[in-house]
Amino acid sequence: MHVHLDAVGGAAGDMFAAAMVDARPDYGEAVEAAVQALRLGDRVSIAFEAHSDGVLSGSRFRVACPAPPHATPADTVREWIAQAPVAQAVQERALDILELLANAEAEVHGIPVAEVAFHELGGLDTPVDLVAAAALIEAAGSPTWSCGALPRGRGMVKTEHGLLPVPAPATSLLLAGMVLVDDGVEGERITPTGAAILRHLAPEQAADFVPRRLLATGHGFGSSTFEGRSNVLRAQFYDPVDDELQGDQVAVLTFEVDDQSPEDLAVGLERVRAGDGVLDVTQQAITGKHNRLAVRVQVLARPQQVRAVAERCFLETATLGLRWTLTDRLLLPRSTVTVDGTEQSIRVKVAGRPGGRRSAKAEMIDVSAATSGRAGRAELRARAEQQALARTDGTHDGNERADRDD
Repeated sequence: MHVHLDAVGGAAGDMFAAAMVDARPDYGEAVEAAVQALRLGDRVSIAFEAHSDGVLSGSRFRVACPAPPHATPADTVREWIAQAPVAQAVQERALDILELLANAEAEVHGIPVAEVAFHELGGLDTPVDLVAAAALIEAAGSPTWSCGALPRGRGMVKTEHGLLPVPAPATSLLLAGMVLVDDGVEGERITPTGAAILRHLAPEQAADFVPRRLLATGHGFGSSTFEGRSNVLRAQFYDPVDDELQGDQVAVLTFEVDDQSPEDLAVGLERVRAGDGVLDVTQQAITGKHNRLAVRVQVLARPQQVRAVAERCFLETATLGLRWTLTDRLLLPRSTVTVDGTEQSIRVKVAGRPGGRRSAKAEMIDVSAATSGRAGRAELRARAEQQALARTDGTHDGNERADRDD
């Protein structure tokens, strides 16, 4: 399972709960059980309500509770959650989100965490939002998380400490390292609770090139309204694609070299090949300007690491510029199996082909290191490939590993 969050309008605790349950209504029971476990009695009631702003339809998470006091110590909120008879995993997540909030407030105000008191977050809706978020994260199992760029917001927000710039100081600390964007819309877009939930989830914000099957989409509405934009947090649930042909994207970097000796270029390209994110490096002879012999280099790399790979190309070769593009590719599922050779282990790549057929290819570098002579290599290679096919015939071995990157 993979969950992607889009902060179209922003992110807050109630928006997260609403979006998750709007996508997966069956998760609502987990939220109700977790909130009841807080034992807040008649002071608090919750409801997931259908809502539409005329553009999108979704849900709102309503928490009815008394007006918050002037300030609630963080230790009090911690005690409410720690004493709640909820699943340990839910309790630990809720307490972790709370600690993220408390630590951020302590750093902002320059005080010990033990002295932190919540003002705007001092109501009973705060522990409700925290345990609701924790219960929903656990209900989803162990998904991976991602999110798009987060809206920075504009202007000032009124707090017990006076007017503060948006994002609020504690929110800014919690969002450190994340990608934000100014979309021109005024107002607070990410609340401290929303930021703490995002920090707890640690979502990936890089481009996602993994094919996934969309299962469900939910819209969680916030209480504010913005001109020309729905104030929703969108949650999308994905499953992996189970297919014979697996598709993804790779970055293709190309450049030419005509002023670097073959010996030194060979060394440089081997170092490029050994770098993180590089899938393959090839070169071919070409005729360049002034009819000079040159080399055209092509590097296949993971899209997320294209800039680091480009820097390595500039460092190890004499090229002054390169071109790169993203391209789609289809892959056969494959694994690498290690079998015993005469003198050393032989790695064999086994691929599943359409129609249920399988093929095997022994690593020639292992074969050549294990024996000498053309006939000996051919015999060893054939034997290793047969062993690998037999080993993977409906069974899995501890020496077998998935291999999709090359």
